[in-house]
Amino acid sequence: MAVTATTPATRPQTATSRTGAAAVTAALILLVVALAVVDITQGTASVGASEVWKAFTGRAEEADASVVVASRLPRMAAGLLVGAVLGMAGAALQAVSRNVLASPDTLAVNAGSYFALGMATVTGVSLPLLASSGIAFAGGLAAAAVVLGLSGLGTGTVRLVLAGSALTLGLTAVTEGLLLLFPQQTDGIYHWNQGSIAQNGFDGVLKMAPVAVVGLVGLLLLARRVDALALGDDAARGLGVPVRATRVTGVVLAALLSTAAVTLAGPIGFVGLCAPAIVRPLARRFRGFTRTRGSLPAAGLVGAALVIGSDVVLRALVPTDVAVGVPTGVVTSLVGAVFLVVMATRTRDTAAASAPDRLHIRSRAVFLTTTGALVAVLVGVVVAAVLLGDAKLLLGDVVNWVQGRAGQTTAFVLDTRVPRVFAALFAGAALALAGTLVQAVTRNPLAEPGILGVSGGAALGAVLLVTTVPMVGSWGVAGGAFAGAAVSSVLVFGLAARGGFQQNRLVLVGFGVATGASALISLLIILTDPFNATKALTWLSGSTYGRTPTDILPLAVVLVVGLVVAVARRTELDLVSLDEDTPRLLGLNLGRGRLGFLVLSVLLSATAVAAAGTIGFVGLVAPHAARALVGRQHARVVPVAVLIGAVLVCTADLVGRTVIAPAQLGAGIMTAVIGTPYFLYLLVRSRG
Repeated sequence: MAVTATTPATRPQTATSRTGAAAVTAALILLVVALAVVDITQGTASVGASEVWKAFTGRAEEADASVVVASRLPRMAAGLLVGAVLGMAGAALQAVSRNVLASPDTLAVNAGSYFALGMATVTGVSLPLLASSGIAFAGGLAAAAVVLGLSGLGTGTVRLVLAGSALTLGLTAVTEGLLLLFPQQTDGIYHWNQGSIAQNGFDGVLKMAPVAVVGLVGLLLLARRVDALALGDDAARGLGVPVRATRVTGVVLAALLSTAAVTLAGPIGFVGLCAPAIVRPLARRFRGFTRTRGSLPAAGLVGAALVIGSDVVLRALVPTDVAVGVPTGVVTSLVGAVFLVVMATRTRDTAAASAPDRLHIRSRAVFLTTTGALVAVLVGVVVAAVLLGDAKLLLGDVVNWVQGRAGQTTAFVLDTRVPRVFAALFAGAALALAGTLVQAVTRNPLAEPGILGVSGGAALGAVLLVTTVPMVGSWGVAGGAFAGAAVSSVLVFGLAARGGFQQNRLVLVGFGVATGASALISLLIILTDPFNATKALTWLSGSTYGRTPTDILPLAVVLVVGLVVAVARRTELDLVSLDEDTPRLLGLNLGRGRLGFLVLSVLLSATAVAAAGTIGFVGLVAPHAARALVGRQHARVVPVAVLIGAVLVCTADLVGRTVIAPAQLGAGIMTAVIGTPYFLYLLVRSRG
């Protein structure tokens, strides 16, 4: 799906005069002013509209005036500034990349800033605001450069979203690992990452305003060159425009604007995506918005209205004492997730689903040798995982434990360690099998339960149950995870099924659902357990800590069932993964077969999340590696992928709890560190 900017030759001929654009701009300004006035009157203190007016006229009581001046006005000013700069940053990124989904979120700018600030925070050095802004700018700019470099400019939305979401997952996983390892130094940074416009005075707004002005002035000076890019690279060069320099400068200035917002309020999600998309239809009707110098301020006004409007709606619908704890970024992320899903369903998708990989034929000897080697590696990893940890054991200790003759200390260590090992093994195998099924059914080599939002939905269901029913058992958590995964999969696969699981729509809908699930998880953590985010982060990072045989029993049952079904229907999997016509010619009910495999993959993903938390990229890496080793026949792919997944997660869990012992890192963080570079490598390899 190639997405290009609207050129002058294709602009609608019905565009009205600039007077209409001026009227729309005036209406936007009035809307922003009205929302700002309403926002000032909302809050926990009993200071209403009349008290606010008295504060402005100097007739208010000292307590009321201090509330307005020290809290509400700075909050309103921060919301206006953050919304405006994010809207303009998104518009600039979309213009220079000619991609309607380019934004600080999809380009991993926010994740890069989060990672850079996290790295700086663990040093324990207290940095002034401008220094923090510089660090965030460097991290965000580097992330955007990586995503744009991997996705290419103007080549379509899917590659950009995939590269951005993969890099975001990897950077966020590493940052959350730092939060777990250095809880004292990074205290509060998790809540900062949710994005909140709450301020304590005007100091932050006054320091970030000049940064925003520099970015805006730079983009306005660059506007004519950006407009020339819409004509195409060759035409722009013919007009004397340095294409590469213009793009680089535009990305740098957009990153500078995003940095001002991130430093002031944390990441406020999806404003940079939604604001330009709302302005785009106006450009088809009003000539004044077709040029960058007109569309950029309009996007800024819409962005300001989105941020302030989200804050106003939240405080109007939710009790004040509850709303004060909900970050604005969570609300805008939810709105943006819905917006992205709607955009994906309405966008015409011209990219047909393709086969997972080229047809490789391997001999039976290769398959047997590969399987034998993987079994040997798996046995070695399991033995190492059982013996190594904060307390090192010998094989004799394990034999005595099995026979019931171990000492009290040894028995305690093995009673807690062995379930962890099997939780990692079963979770890795289940996620690998789920990824194999999803890639076969959708014929999309980059489909994976985590990227498509299924794992996020399962995590949301489990977190919802854990936070509302603290005494829930393992089967209950598994049920909650399955319910969440089922809802998310119905949304993703149901909306993407129209036209045959075409990869653009599938990935975009999945990205939107995953973002929405992540925002809701953050909301639950903040509202239900604001002082225990470390516990939630530990579980969400894919930790097997504290697992018992009861916890892994549902996963073991579902994994056995999944393996039996996959092996028994291996020929059907081969046919489904080929194309649309061949299975029907052979009498196969394609719709029913797809539904069955997808339900099984959802079960596998949900129980894996319930048993071991959120572990990403295993469902992508394991099937790819299996097909590369033994070919595309699922009779061989399934067992090899399952073995690779089990080895990968068990090794990640072992490394995470031994390398920096007694501190520990979740297996999900380790798999993200491994999986992100591999995923980006696949994107680079598939560019041709």
